[in-house]
Amino acid sequence: MKKRSIKRRSLPEEKLGSLGLPRFLERIYLARGIDSAEDLELSLKHLLDNSAMKGLETACDLLFEALRSRQRILVLGDFDADGATSTSLAVLALRQMGASYCDFLVPNRFEYGYGLTPEIVDLAFECQPDLIVTVDNGISSIEGVERAHELGIKVLVTDHHLPGDSLPNADAIVNPNQADCSFESKNAAGVGVIFYVLARLRTFLREKGWFEQQHLKEPNLGDYLDLVALGTVADLVPLDRNNRILVDQGLRRMRAGRCRPGILALLRVAGKDYRQLLASDLGFMLGPRLNAAGRLDDMSLGINCLLEPDPDKAFELAQALDQLNQQRKQIEEEMKRDALAQLETLDLDKQGACWSLCLYQEHWHQGVIGILASRIKEKLHCPVIVFAPEDDDPHKEKRILKGSARSIPGLHMRDTLDLVAKKHPTLLKKFGGHAMAAGMSLEAEHFEAFTAAFEEAVRTQISEDALEATLVTDGELGIDDLNLDAVTQLELAGPWGQQFPEPSFDGVFRVAQSRVLKDKHLKLVLNEPSSGALYDAIQFNSDWVNEPIPERVRVVYRPNINEFRGRRSVQFFLDYIEADA
Repeated sequence: MKKRSIKRRSLPEEKLGSLGLPRFLERIYLARGIDSAEDLELSLKHLLDNSAMKGLETACDLLFEALRSRQRILVLGDFDADGATSTSLAVLALRQMGASYCDFLVPNRFEYGYGLTPEIVDLAFECQPDLIVTVDNGISSIEGVERAHELGIKVLVTDHHLPGDSLPNADAIVNPNQADCSFESKNAAGVGVIFYVLARLRTFLREKGWFEQQHLKEPNLGDYLDLVALGTVADLVPLDRNNRILVDQGLRRMRAGRCRPGILALLRVAGKDYRQLLASDLGFMLGPRLNAAGRLDDMSLGINCLLEPDPDKAFELAQALDQLNQQRKQIEEEMKRDALAQLETLDLDKQGACWSLCLYQEHWHQGVIGILASRIKEKLHCPVIVFAPEDDDPHKEKRILKGSARSIPGLHMRDTLDLVAKKHPTLLKKFGGHAMAAGMSLEAEHFEAFTAAFEEAVRTQISEDALEATLVTDGELGIDDLNLDAVTQLELAGPWGQQFPEPSFDGVFRVAQSRVLKDKHLKLVLNEPSSGALYDAIQFNSDWVNEPIPERVRVVYRPNINEFRGRRSVQFFLDYIEADA
């Protein structure tokens, strides 16, 4: 890991006292742009109104006609946790609203790639759908929509990914990031978008008298907020206020045990008490287990787990997902060793070294390249794209590589790929994504040319200063605030996540004890010099496991509550360690 500079968040001191909270908590909120008590109100009544979301009325017309005419609806999802939760939400709610036939299809990433491709439409045609509803995909599926229309299938696209220069000719498109959409939250996850569609549809159907006519109980969409919270956190979208409301309300329901049996089952295999659930648990415990199905096998397993009403059957599915996640970890570890060995052959410290990295190994697993890209990006703090072959045939004349990209602050990954595509139109077959993450495909023979073109594009988008790794903290946490009550307040003060980061602090400690766990994790006992207080601390996947530990260290840490054999204590998760000069 690079040596990192530590910077403390700026704080509008003049506003201290405006929130009426404990001083340490107020400082954290103010540093994140919260400057009124109203901003901390996360009840559902504060959700943004859906009337500003472009395409909703047309979408409701399509869905109402499908319900009224007893048409066959097929939900087509993505193969990640956002796609799984979006698909499950759409299927469950549409069935509850009276759909006579509503099923799902999720592309196997290894056979059909991403989104509504012509090939997946042909597969979908076997189900004889009248209407395809995409969730968490579709905004770039121009050819797929055309193929659906050729087959007489209508298409409703719901998505949150950034659109390209051209949109598909769908029968309706709902995406807050499309042009002329005035919905304020551009950060909605795919599951958030379909939630808004279904909420508006429920109102639409109520106004039509649909539920009374069909003798249906009107659904309470709040019952689906567990799925919305899980998909939103797992997809790493920025937690603006609207997303924080959705996540907070979902977490409250989960902590009360009011959630899908599949979610309770996933928590059970992860060893997590649902009553103590935090937003970070959704991202680090549940999301990876769901994603493992899409990475290694078929996301249908994850979706079926979320759809399953029987707790015992849901637990069996959750166990299968957990086993896949263990396999994923093993594959990831092997690929990481390969990548680090490859990096050793590169002189990354030489003058004029690369500002980006593109890595490729013939035997790498395309389902795990995104995780590897994240790991290498965190280690080196530069934009990273990791590639793997699309299939296992090394003799194929036109070998296609799949790439997964991760960015750093200041570099918009999708826009950078768009620059490459415009300047070198023959390099990329297709691409899409967000500011911090993207996916793409290219022919293997173009790998070297793309690497050079991407490096050139990166250098036009950022300055060299952006490659300097900086950890931003909330400063020092006073010894009076390093107690169970204060840390519990911190944990529940979120939900924390992207662009509303979990509080972290920096400080100097003496190292009282140190040991290595499982050859890769560093366990320390830290002594706070002024008080003599001792704190357990752990750094996962530490670069210090083979290094001598200094007597005094400066650390960046996140305090949390550790429970062991009925005893609760404050411990630190260490994000960074350096010797104190």
